Amino acid sequence: MSLDDLPPLRDSLAEHGLTANKGFGQHFLLDLNITRKIARLAGPLEGCAVLEAGPGPGGLTRALLEAGARVIAVEKDARFLPLLEQISAAAQGRLVLVRDDALRVDEAALLAEHAPGRPLRIVSNLPYNVGTPLLIKWLTGPLGWEAMALMFQKEVAERIVAPVASESYGRLAVIAGALAHAQIVMDLPARAFTPPPKVASAVVLLTPRVDRPSAPDIRALEAVTHAAFGQRRKMLRGSLKQLGGEALCAAAKIDPNARGETIDVEGFLRLAKASRGQPSDRS
Repeated sequence: MSLDDLPPLRDSLAEHGLTANKGFGQHFLLDLNITRKIARLAGPLEGCAVLEAGPGPGGLTRALLEAGARVIAVEKDARFLPLLEQISAAAQGRLVLVRDDALRVDEAALLAEHAPGRPLRIVSNLPYNVGTPLLIKWLTGPLGWEAMALMFQKEVAERIVAPVASESYGRLAVIAGALAHAQIVMDLPARAFTPPPKVASAVVLLTPRVDRPSAPDIRALEAVTHAAFGQRRKMLRGSLKQLGGEALCAAAKIDPNARGETIDVEGFLRLAKASRGQPSDRS
């Protein structure tokens, strides 16, 4: 059997009596034209390793395999393993199935075991309830990815790409902007999914910044943004008090009377460096 011989996804789901689990935030993309477009948005995949979190019945998985990728699919819901195993049998050894929680799995170990030396791209229709923590994990962790094409709720996607001082600007935009270039590259209405969610969705394409901060600066940035946006109405002199308050702002050349939503990514990186007692050399 080849990938072309696989039955339609709706038929596979019906055969196994499977439906989406609301507790896992599942909404299926069953239109292979849409999943193929998402795979193309991730860039050339021939010979690449692709990490996919929450493949479900495997609609996007099929498209990634058709594009020539070696896919490592991490699925928490054991109900879908028979469907994914059917795809694996047709994929000529290019699909590795891992039953685990994507929030806890060691991606670096999986790549070292199953796709050593291959360039990495992360492509997923993310379960709505874990999309943001997975993005933060992949952005701030040690994985050397070349691109990420990820499906989120539209509201979350807008928070990832939000410009400074906009209504959606916050911690997620700062961390994403410090570590990657992010843009919304595809919008999907609720009717594209089975079952339809109550909100629209969007695909965000992220590519890594060449001037990625050091690991200590990333940890400091997480702490600074957590404090600054945890109390959005407070001026930085108050919200950052536990990290140094006015003295920290002075060291980073930031107005202590400003609020977090008015500080751009570079300003937050200066605050992160200053919180570590380091000079700010990023421009």
